[in-house]
Amino acid sequence: MAMPTGPLSSNWELLRKRLDAAAPPKRKPAVVAAVEKEEPAKKKLKRRRADDGADTSVAKKSRAHKDAAAPRKRTVSMSASTAADEKTPASGISASLALWAENNDIPAEDLARAYGFPLNTTKVATAAPVDGATLEPEEGGAASKTESGRYVAMDCEMVGVGEGEHESSALARVSIVNFHGHCVLDCFVKPKEKVTDWRTWVSGVSPKDMVNAITFEEAQNKVADILDSRILVGHAIKNDLECLLIGHPKRDIRDTSRHPEFRKYSKGRTPGLKKLAKEILGIEIQGGSHSSIEDARACMLLYRRFKEDFEREHQIHFPNQPKKSGGGKKKKKKSKK
Repeated sequence: MAMPTGPLSSNWELLRKRLDAAAPPKRKPAVVAAVEKEEPAKKKLKRRRADDGADTSVAKKSRAHKDAAAPRKRTVSMSASTAADEKTPASGISASLALWAENNDIPAEDLARAYGFPLNTTKVATAAPVDGATLEPEEGGAASKTESGRYVAMDCEMVGVGEGEHESSALARVSIVNFHGHCVLDCFVKPKEKVTDWRTWVSGVSPKDMVNAITFEEAQNKVADILDSRILVGHAIKNDLECLLIGHPKRDIRDTSRHPEFRKYSKGRTPGLKKLAKEILGIEIQGGSHSSIEDARACMLLYRRFKEDFEREHQIHFPNQPKKSGGGKKKKKKSKK
């Protein structure tokens, strides 16, 4: 049956309306409908602006520039006093925060991520003097001022005993500081023999210091208790241990006079602590009479700055160092009958 080419008659119009009413309504594809339903109002507005011929690329670049210039918000809040007192280095992490993380075995990456700081992974190749370095102990909690911690630095002052070719050195002062530079022991010691040379110009010890001095045995016991199971830092520390007549495991000693990287400051020879403090830390020490506390703090600062290098070198000499146990008593092996 041929379709009429002219205007539709009333019968044809009626038939088409009935067919349209009977047919199911046309639906949009499910994906398109879901997108349109969930599309944010902001995107719709942007699309309408684009349809109207507005150039949104300029506005987008402007917003991106403002977002980049705006300071990032820290995810972890800090107290006002801490933020005001601490000066952050180039890495963004303050020295005390980095030290706290180090003492608690927290990676620097986690610390930077927690405080929203950028992580500076670039390692300085040269040992430039530390700006504003000081031998004053760090501010911190009460624990950092009283507890010895895992790391301690020791230095001793000696006086001369005996005469002529029989002259030798005897302990007259011993000082120990913890990882933060706080003094955990500083005492004058009465030599057993008669002092023939106080060496005040270099030792800083004089007869008046012996008024409240303790005996050699008391000093020896105090030092031994502090050094027990701890990492000992010092400069030519062998001499200090010998004058105290005590020993310490070599695997637990970090000697700044024997660190290979420091020999370049003395043309391959054993470097002096005074030179290392000046060249590396930018600090003048031993200008007159020595201070055992000052020297111990300088040793600890040198170790802390090159701690990774010290430990890497230590692993070369002690590759199979056993891990420390929980402090329990060792079980005795049963003897074979």
